[in-house]
Order: sequence, then C-alpha cells, then structure tokens
Amino acid sequence: MDKNKPLADRMRPESLSDFFGQDDLVGKGKLLRQAIEEDKVPSMIFWGPPGSGKTTLAYIIAKKTKSEFKQISAVSSGLKDLRVILAEAEANKRLGIKTILFIDEIHRWNKSQQDALLPHIENGAIILIGATTENPSFEVVGPLLSRCRVFVLKQLAKPYLLKIIKRALEDKEKGLGALKIKINDKIIKLIAEMSNGDARIALGALEYAVSLSTNITADIIKEAFQKSNLFYDKNGEEHYNIISALHKSMRGSDANAALYWLARMLEAGEDPLYIARRLVRFASEDIGLANSQALNQAVAAYEACHFIGMPECNVILAQAVVYMAKCKKSNDLYVAYEKVVSDIKKYGNLSVPLHIRNAPTKLMKNLNYGKGYKYSPNYNYKEEQEYLPQELKGKKYLK
Repeated sequence: MDKNKPLADRMRPESLSDFFGQDDLVGKGKLLRQAIEEDKVPSMIFWGPPGSGKTTLAYIIAKKTKSEFKQISAVSSGLKDLRVILAEAEANKRLGIKTILFIDEIHRWNKSQQDALLPHIENGAIILIGATTENPSFEVVGPLLSRCRVFVLKQLAKPYLLKIIKRALEDKEKGLGALKIKINDKIIKLIAEMSNGDARIALGALEYAVSLSTNITADIIKEAFQKSNLFYDKNGEEHYNIISALHKSMRGSDANAALYWLARMLEAGEDPLYIARRLVRFASEDIGLANSQALNQAVAAYEACHFIGMPECNVILAQAVVYMAKCKKSNDLYVAYEKVVSDIKKYGNLSVPLHIRNAPTKLMKNLNYGKGYKYSPNYNYKEEQEYLPQELKGKKYLK
C-alpha cells in the first residue's frame, strides 16, 4: 500500500460490504447489487453530492465484474484522451475483455464530447459509468442519457461517516491504526458534523489533523478543516455564504468585491455552470428593465462556459460578473411578480374576462366569448379595455 496516497484513496472500499451509506442502491436484494453480482451491469450515471461514493462504487463494480477499468475526468480530459481509451476498449472487445469507462464530472463535457461515446456504448465496447453532481436531465445529452440508467446517491448520513472515520483510525495497514492516536468519540462526531456528508472531506481533515498532532483536540480539527482548504464545501454553509457575497456585491455595484468572491468560488473548485445560472437569475431579478442586455450577457456567459469549461471560462465569468456589477439596477420586475403572486394566493383562480377569451366554436360565441374585444392594431395600440379579472380591475403592479 502506497502510504503517500491521500488517506481517502487508501481507505477506498474494495467490496460492497465495506461500502457505507447507499443501501437503497446496493443493499441486499437491490437491483443494482444483483446486476453487479451477476456481472450484468448496464451503462449508468451516478448522480450525487461530492464524497457520496460515486467513484468508489465504480471501482467496486469494475473489480467485482472483472472488467478493465479506465478513468478520466471531464475537467482535465477531452476528445483526444477519450479516443485513446476507446481504441483500447475496442481491442479489448475483440479479446473478450469488458471495459468500464468511468468519467468523473461528465456534466462538464459538451455535446460533441458526450456524443462521441454513443457508438461505443451501442456496440458494447464500453460500459459507461458517468458521475455528476448536477441533474443529468439538464447536463447529459438526451441520446446518451437514454442509453444509461440513472442512480441517485445520497449525501452520507452522520452514522455512516462515523463508521468511515473509525475504520480509518483502526486499520493498521491502509489507515492510521499503526499510529498511537489519542481521539475520543466527541471529536470523531465533530469531524463527521463538519464534513457535511462528504467522506473525502472527513478523511482529508482527519489526515491533516494527525499530521499536526497525534493528540487530536477540537481546536486541531477546526484548524485542519481550515488549513486543508476545506472551508469552501460546495454543499455546506460557506458555499451559500460566498454565493450570497457575490450576489450582494454585484447588487451593490462593487465590481472589485464581486470579482474577488467569484475567484474564491472558482479557485475552490465550484462548478462554473452553477455560477453562470446564478448570473442569469441576477440579470432579471436585480437589473431587469434597467438594462435588458444584461440577460443576454448572462445567457451568453452560460453557453460559453458550456463550450470550453474551466479553467478557460474563468475570464468569461469575470466579464459577466463585472458587467452585472456595473449595470444600472432595478428590481421592479421582481417586486411586481411578488405582488402578482400575492394576489393569486389571495383571490385564487379568477376568471378570464369574456371579451379576451378565444371563441373557436359557435357555442362559445353564443356565450359571448370574445364579444366586444378591441383588436389593438386597429386602435393604433391606444385602445381602452380591461385585461385583468374584474376583481383586480385597474390594479398596477409595475411602477
């Protein structure tokens, strides 16, 4: 065992019996477990939060099914890397060897990259296992998604994290069991609580803490989480603190602060598409009618991030963030919509006025559907007629 590997890698389970927290998927009698045990696994997408076991489960499947395991990351690999693996997979197929291709963060690949997988899945050269933290319905192209089963992994509950931490502390060969570590159950629980359901973060913090001292205290654990760059967890509180800081900095027209918070997120590994989606929302919520081009800028930034990914798209997001910060602001649309929703809740489903209803049948005409409607072009768009329900006549939502 290579002791230079991170603790999380050394402690990676090699069998389903040591794989904790996903009993709904691979517990006894579950379909995925049966498929693994019978060596009949389909191509699939694992969707779940960081540290929930997506990569580990792919390793276990490859080992259990006696397949050759190939792994690439969509962040750092492209079509050139994929073609090399696919050529090897085709050669393996001719020799009767199965190839499992695990693609981490598959949502980072664009359409052409994802499409390149299709013929090789179709002819059985590869069994694809894609991992994503994003909803595959939106981030995986339809043809690829239709050829894969989607399995949802849950964030690890505290009892499972406790098991994983204790296993690492007790294992003398791969873990920390050979060291004389002083740590009590209260501290172990603190690690589990601060890890936000992420086993990788839990083991990373534990390993760093042990490098500081073998007498583990609460202060050492807190320092370990900070010093290990674990303070920015994509599903934890700090994630929401920083996206809030970015949003409020843009709203307050402070381009420098907005740029800082953007960089904090990107350099910590945040998905650029998540940030881009927030910019699209900001463009309408906080800028809106003050500058209708802001929405175009935000959507263009999102599409550009889709095309080229990180790290190249960092400057694209920087452009969009600075643009949003420097724009004139208006929340009139946001406020108006909230007023409309309030009236909908207050009055319920009010009837559409008869004069603006369509009348495609004779019966509808006899019931006065469309009667008295003034066709706007005939009045040079200056006609006077009511478009709201009677109960809201004359109501003004916009300033």
